[in-house]
Amino acid sequence: MRGKFLTNILLTIIWVFLTGSFEVVNFVFGFIVTFLILWIISSKDSQTEKYFKLIPKLISFIFFFLWEVIKANIQVAYEVITPQNKMKPGIVALPLDAKTDTEITLLANLITLTPGTLSLDVSEDKKVLYIHAMYVYDKQEFINEIKNGFERKLLGILR
Repeated sequence: MRGKFLTNILLTIIWVFLTGSFEVVNFVFGFIVTFLILWIISSKDSQTEKYFKLIPKLISFIFFFLWEVIKANIQVAYEVITPQNKMKPGIVALPLDAKTDTEITLLANLITLTPGTLSLDVSEDKKVLYIHAMYVYDKQEFINEIKNGFERKLLGILR
């Protein structure tokens, strides 16, 4: 899988030099074009298929995370500039499907990077993540949003 990624990057760099345009848009376009070319000409083994499934999931996750950060920033900024107090802070115990230290750490960090939420602690048995949030109107809805958003998409990439 690493070989396919490095080949993809090398072909993208060649694309950028051949076109003579060193802008980010051209780099992204070149990556997509070379990804599609590699996908078309590659053999069908398990490692190759894993790479071609992972990259779209990773790109989707990046856009999902950026969208969540933008939404949270707007919500927190609105709270700061308006006189009303619509916050309902709370601490939520999130049951984890993530099992390894890496999965739990990445999930906790992604939650903390989103404005208005903060990962506090992980239970000793690593089955519960405690989160402080500025807006907890319904605990079960909050849990479902994290589980069906961040956790599901992150585990889809890591597993």
